[in-house]
Amino acid sequence: MGVATATHRTCSFEFFPPKTLLGMDKLRKTLSQLASCKPTFFSCTYGAGGSAPERTLETVREIQSAGHLAAPHLTCVGSTRHHVEALLELYKCQGIQYLVALRGDLPSAESSPSEFQFASDLVAFVRLVTGTTFHLIVACYPEVHPQASNARRDLEYFKVKVESGANAAITQYFYNVDAYFRFVEACQAVHINVPIIPGIMPIDDFPRLLRFSDSCGAEIPRWLRLRMQAFGNDGCSIRSYGLDVVTQLCDRLLSGGAPGLHFYTMNEAELTSTICQRLRI
Repeated sequence: MGVATATHRTCSFEFFPPKTLLGMDKLRKTLSQLASCKPTFFSCTYGAGGSAPERTLETVREIQSAGHLAAPHLTCVGSTRHHVEALLELYKCQGIQYLVALRGDLPSAESSPSEFQFASDLVAFVRLVTGTTFHLIVACYPEVHPQASNARRDLEYFKVKVESGANAAITQYFYNVDAYFRFVEACQAVHINVPIIPGIMPIDDFPRLLRFSDSCGAEIPRWLRLRMQAFGNDGCSIRSYGLDVVTQLCDRLLSGGAPGLHFYTMNEAELTSTICQRLRI
């Protein structure tokens, strides 16, 4: 398989906050290994249902202490204006440049009330409070958000997020490259002109990927599902074939003009690092 070359490619990597000291130690090693790719930033999720925001802050500080740019996630779920404003001031004082603004997981019965219903509300509030201090990134869905009534309404909502003040967007992961390019064309047709960065999920534990994809609305193409199922419990073959599939996906995206790649690392370095090496990122 040929890999296209380019003078410069941007990339970014996503982590989730570790829950244990052992997990934090593992994250440090992953951070060190992926740093060789010179990413634009390392993002850090906010936790399921907006839980444990202090772990996000701890992880952000870990990333910064290693000399890298961190992009903490902000979510609507469980957030009040007072809480978000205080967090923004803290991030501003710490020199944070990038923020990822999301609606977040649907709230549980135990979640605190939220004063933001949609991610566009959160984006607008950040802009109101901080002006242009932060580079704001939002989410988008080439294969349509699982809770959207249809593709047109999903696109309209994405446009509202951009018009509220987003600078860029990162997509949900996908394995159908045409879905991304069709989505970009649809965005351009309605004058959405921010960079749309493909989200990339390396393939490791395929049964887990199937379960997660069903819940988040990411489609696993039939050809990929059947090929992976044919490997049975052969983890080495699954990983090897998955590396080829995802590397080819990334190569086609970059060759087709995608502005960069954002990897959902699951706090693991090996697969993401191998893909970046193959792509010469």
